[in-house]
Parts: sequence; structure tokens; C-alpha cells
Amino acid sequence: MHAWPSSLRLRLALWYSALLAVPLIAFAFICYVVFAQALLQRTDHFIGDALTAFSRELVAERRAAATQDVAIRTTIEEVRFRDLEIAILDSTRRVVASTDAGGDKDVSDGSASSPKQREIVAAVAGLDAPASQSRTVSVGGASFRVVARPLVLRDRNYLLLGTYTLGDVDSVLARIRELFALAIPLLIVSAAIGGYFLAKRSLAPVAAMSARAADISATNLHERLPVGGGDELVGLARVVNDLLDRLEGSFERQRQFMADASHELRTPTAIIRTEADLTLSRPHRSEEEYRASVTVVQEATRRLTRIVEDLFLLARADAGNLVPHRELVYLEEIVHDATRGVRPVAERRGVRVALGHVVEAPFHGDADLLGRLLLNLLDNAIKHSSSGGAVNVHMAIEANHYVIAVIDDGEGIPPEAREQVFERFFRLDVTRSRSENTTTSGAGLGLAIARRIAEVHGGRLTLGESRPGRTEFRLALPAAVS
Repeated sequence: MHAWPSSLRLRLALWYSALLAVPLIAFAFICYVVFAQALLQRTDHFIGDALTAFSRELVAERRAAATQDVAIRTTIEEVRFRDLEIAILDSTRRVVASTDAGGDKDVSDGSASSPKQREIVAAVAGLDAPASQSRTVSVGGASFRVVARPLVLRDRNYLLLGTYTLGDVDSVLARIRELFALAIPLLIVSAAIGGYFLAKRSLAPVAAMSARAADISATNLHERLPVGGGDELVGLARVVNDLLDRLEGSFERQRQFMADASHELRTPTAIIRTEADLTLSRPHRSEEEYRASVTVVQEATRRLTRIVEDLFLLARADAGNLVPHRELVYLEEIVHDATRGVRPVAERRGVRVALGHVVEAPFHGDADLLGRLLLNLLDNAIKHSSSGGAVNVHMAIEANHYVIAVIDDGEGIPPEAREQVFERFFRLDVTRSRSENTTTSGAGLGLAIARRIAEVHGGRLTLGESRPGRTEFRLALPAAVS
């Protein structure tokens, strides 16, 4: 059993040839059958017309002749047709008289004049011919068309047979068969060759795209596939190019993420290493010096731990593994707990955290993740509030969503940075965010994490109004979650 060709061009050529061959052969067969039937009908018409003329002549001769036998013999002698043999059979299907194809008469004495005629008569002996009938008879390897027609002379029933050789018809049909046998394979082979080259030409853009795609790697993701070769291939090239655009963007974000993560992790690790080296550089230190050194290491370690935890959470979110443990929670309680938890940090900054109007908000979600989301928002608001300012938290129901607004009175966010604030490691004030003691890592990951937590809960985190003296972040969660 041969395997199906692996080449798409060869497959297309074979399919094209097969789809052409089936209707072509069917068409040739139908044409052959129709043509053969037309030739037989034409032969039947000729025999029928000849028998009609013979019958008229026989009837006319019977009026003038003394007996029917004389009329039959006379008509057989006078009425002749080329290549047509006429025989008259009585009611017992005995040959009364007949002619041969050459036109010589042969008046029967009770039997057919030749073996060929006997076989023909035997083949039609069972015919009950109330009307004209025809059939093809094979005798000695030759085919004959026989038409039988009833004849009545003076109340006596006869059967008039016209026998015409089909040699010319068979010769024409044989030539047609030879023509089809030669032309159809040539047409199919020509179609296969033409289909192969058409498929090769049509798939040339695919080969070009494949070659270009094979050359694209992580080092040259900026390259794109050539666009061309018809609407379908143009659409395919554009889809693949869009995929490459997304991959390039993803790789770029990953590179930037790794660079930023390395940069953020370098600071606390450098502090730990420097402090350890400094402490160990002197053989003797006081308890206060050791405590101060350990405190520095502790703070750097805490910052390093927060950064690693944030990175781990974002990595889980990117991999689709940040699945919230959904249970019935009340958002107003989470808001109360979060505002109460950040007040010590806010007081050290001289910022007041005020909780305004809240509503009862039952929600199916992960209490820990939602709490972290709100802590990140509040921590960000506290860091960017002016000393002596306030952070206000409000809660309402809008368009079947619970909306929690966190508003600070800081300097605001420039218009060009409205979406950048949700990117990883983005900070408006790098020095302040690194130096201050906060509940988050301070690495510019808080808002990115908050937005991802909102998204996995079917909500959205957006930046609302932002101007000097007022910046509002709005968290919207669906009021009905199954």
C-alpha cells in the first residue's frame, strides 16, 4: 500500500487530476452511449423506411399477381436495398422468401437460405410483433440490426424482417473508443502536469513565508513575513505578522521585566552584602553597632522578600495560575480592614486616611487577593499624598458594579503617564518610592498587581480624574458574580 504523497503541491495536482478525470470519463461514457444509440436509431429508421417501401410494393404487386406467392417472389426480385436483407416469415415463423445482402434472391423452400439467416431467424423467432420491433443480433462475431414488422396479405399474417449489418456502426464506435482511450489519458496527464505547476506557482508565496519564518528567532523578531499571493495568503501573512507583533511585544516586555527585576533586586542584595562586609571588616563591634547592622539587613531583607513575592504573584498571573479562591465575602469589611491597616503608615507620613460612604457589598471572591488590591491602592495614595493631606475612600453601586474610589491630594499624574502607571516597575518619583517605608515592595509593582487581581475577579481598575490636588483610582467589581 503506497503512502499518500507528503508534498502539498503533488497532492493538489493529484486531486485536480482526479476531479477532472471522473467527470471527463463520465462525460465520455455518456457521449459514447448517446452516439451509439443515435447510430442505432438512424439504422432503425433506415430499415423501417425500407420495410415500409417493401410492404407498399408487395401490397401493390399482390393486386396484380395471380397468387400471393407470385407477388412475394416478384417483390423480392424487384425491391432491393444495399446491405439490407429482407425475409418474409409466415405465422409459424418459417421463412417464405428472403434476399441476401447482395440483392440476389433466395426463395425459401421451408428453411432459411444460409446459416447466418437461420441464426437470425432463430433469434427473433420468439418475437410477438403486433408492432414494429428491433434488436441487435450477433452471428459469427458480426453484429446485425434486425427490425421485425407484422404484415397482413389477404387475411394471412406474415412477419417482415429487415437485417442490416452493423459493421460500419461498429467501426465508427471502435474509432471513437480508440480516440477516447488516447485522448482521456493525455488530458488527465496534461491536467496533472499543469495542476502541479499551477500549485507550485500558487504555493510559492507559502514557501517564501516558510523560509522567512524559519529565519526568525528571538534575536530578530522585528522581521515579518512577506505579504502577497492572493487574499487567502495575504490574510494568513497578516495573521502571522500580528502574532509576531504580539510575540515581539511580549519578548520586549519580558526583557524589560527581567532588567527591571534585576535592577530592583540588586539594591537590597547590595545593601545586605555591603552591610555584612562592613560588619565583618572589624574584629570587634559593640552590641549597638551589631543591632544597627542587623536592622539594616532586616529592612533590606523585608524589601527583598516583598519584591520576590510580588514577582511571584505576577508570574502566576501571567501563566494563568492566579485563580482566586472564591467564597462569599463582604467588600465593605475588606475596605474597613484595609483602611485600618494602613493608618499607622499614613500617620508616619502625616497623612490622614478617611473612610467615607460605604454600601453593603456581598461578593464571591478571594478575600486575601482583594485585601492586597486595596492595600496597594491605599499605599500608592499615601506615598503620593502631600504631608498633612488626606486619602479618601468611598464606595457605591453604579450600573450593577461595586465601585470603590481611592482619592489622594497629591500632585496628580501627567496625561502621558495615565496608562504607564499600571506597568510593572513604573514610578513617577523613583527616589521617594525607594526610600519610604511602605506596605508594598516600593518597586513599582503595586498598581500592576492590583489591576491583575481586579481582572481575575472580572472587574477593572482604572485611573479616574487626575490633576494637581486630586488623583482618583476606581475599582469596579461586578455586583452579581456566580
